[in-house]
Amino acid sequence: MTKNTVSEIERMVVTRVFDAPRELVWKAWTDPKYVMQWWGPKGCTTPFCEMDFRVGGKFLCCSRTPDGREFWNGGEYHEIVPQEKIVSSLYFSDPQGNKVEPAQYGIEHEAIDGAYDVITFEDLGNGQTKLTFLGNETMEYAKTSGQFEGWNQLFDQFAVVLAGLAQAK
Repeated sequence: MTKNTVSEIERMVVTRVFDAPRELVWKAWTDPKYVMQWWGPKGCTTPFCEMDFRVGGKFLCCSRTPDGREFWNGGEYHEIVPQEKIVSSLYFSDPQGNKVEPAQYGIEHEAIDGAYDVITFEDLGNGQTKLTFLGNETMEYAKTSGQFEGWNQLFDQFAVVLAGLAQAK
């Protein structure tokens, strides 16, 4: 696994504008009952998601592939600015939330030393919100490994959940 520092490399960025007010986008991103509906790559389900949404709190989610394989992700919240920004770690874990090497899942993952995931929520007015995800891997690695495509699929699924919430409002 190659380690790079935050300042020397371009990090993965995924940005999307949603037709929903910021408070609704925030709710769909931070409430585990909604996260379970959009977390993970296309075709996967999320049978488990637990979030202690506070600085120092941890989260644990399971993605299940159509053939039944499970991949667990854990993390910790390092900064939360309500309806504006979330800074967190994200790592592969076991079902108890203990960090494991990605190789345990047959994945080679190239993370940047000292880089946390950062999600920002920008109110664009007119009921639109710009969501930006800054990942903890390089853009080059994210594109070649499928991480970039996976996050775009996740944002597609998030848009569907968000549209349902907006319609129900």
